[in-house]
Order: sequence, then C-alpha cells, then structure tokens
Amino acid sequence: MLLEGKVVLVTGGSRGIGAAIAALAGRPGADVAINCAPGADEARAADQVVAQIEAAGRRAIVIEGDIALPETSTMLIERTVAAFGGVDVLASNAGICPFHSFLDLPPALLERTMAVNLHGAFYVVQAAARQMQAQGRGGAIVATSSISALVGGATQTHYTPTKAGVHSLMQSAAIALGAYGVRCNSVLPGAILTDLNRADLEADDKRAAFEQRIPLGRLGRPDDVAECVVFLASDMARYVTGAALLVDGGMFVNLQ
Repeated sequence: MLLEGKVVLVTGGSRGIGAAIAALAGRPGADVAINCAPGADEARAADQVVAQIEAAGRRAIVIEGDIALPETSTMLIERTVAAFGGVDVLASNAGICPFHSFLDLPPALLERTMAVNLHGAFYVVQAAARQMQAQGRGGAIVATSSISALVGGATQTHYTPTKAGVHSLMQSAAIALGAYGVRCNSVLPGAILTDLNRADLEADDKRAAFEQRIPLGRLGRPDDVAECVVFLASDMARYVTGAALLVDGGMFVNLQ
C-alpha cells in the first residue's frame, strides 16, 4: 500500500500512460482526481478509469479542463481539495504529440504543443506546489517527460523541446521546493504503445524496427511507466528528488 491515504492528481488521466497511472494509484491506497481534456469521449474514457479505482475500494473523480490554460490548474487543485481534503501527489502527464515535418510546421501547431506540454506542466506544478506548501506535510510531483528530451526526431521538432523543458522544470522545481519537503522527479518513457503514437509505431514495420533496437525486445506498456511513477511518488523514494528515470527497455543506450 505504497500510497495509502494519499490524494493523487493526474493530468491527462483518461488514456494511455495517464490512465495507467491513475488506475494503479488507486490499488496501493490513494484517492485519485483525474483531469482530462474537455469532451464527451475523454470524459467517458476517464469514467472507465474511475470504475477501476472504485473497484479497488478507493474514491475517484473526473475533472475536465484544458491544461494549457492557467486557470485550469487552479481549478484542478480547488476541486481536488474540495473532494478529498488536499493534494499529496501530482502526476503531471498531459501532453500531445502531433507529428509534423519541420520546414512547413505552422506556428499554431508549435504554440499549441508548447502550451499543452510545457506551459500546462508549469502551471499545474506551480499550483500543486502552492497547495503542498500550504499543507505543510510535503508531497511528491512526478512529471512525464520523454526519451525525446534526450534525442531528436525529424517530425518532432516542436515536441522534443517541450519534453526537454519538462525534464528541466523538474530539476529546478526540486531545488525550489526542497525546503518544503516537496520532491520533484520525472520519468522519460521510450517507445510506449499508446493511443498517442499507435499509428506511428505500427506504420511501415516501424514496430519491428523498434523491437530489434530495444534490448528487452518489446515496446513498452503504459503500466511499465505507471509503476515507476508510483514508486517515485511513494515514500520508498523519499530521498529521490531532481531525478530523471528512463523507462525505455534500454533503447537509449543501445547505440551499437
């Protein structure tokens, strides 16, 4: 029961890695607030995650909102505190990855990707940290960065800088918030098969190429990342802050 009695807020929690984080957090004892993008489809997907958490005997709520807007983060904290009495863990996971070639990439796509992935992470981390500081009992923030923070991608020139920024944000926040007992870490997923990248990873035998490059021989699953997030959020990682954990099956180090 690594998170017993804790309150966990997960952004981007309706699908993929976020859904896995939210569902897994309920099993070791947490109550969970799930943020999803506005829309009926996302809300229905989030409701399915709520059902899993409730089946584990814990409470969960869904909060719709565009993470790119500063006011959304304030609202997420207020709604979570109203429902569960506080916030102990933030999993800042919301993100988009609309692949696009570099030379004709439109400004609007760059700005939206930055707004969701980097600005949204900043706003929600700041809002959660303010709440944790006011509570006076510390807390844990785990942000979903990416292996793309460390490597390039021809059709990800607008995406990789945001994930490098999230990685850097956690390093700086770890210093800024250490005095309040708030730990800040990031996970850097590699090739994890989700709705976000399924079409790309399964196109033109790309999946086979990735699996040959990954020493563990398979694409990652959302649960592979979620379990690392729960570890970093728990007291088992009580002396870990400012760290970045690669969750990639060894792909990054396989350069031969």
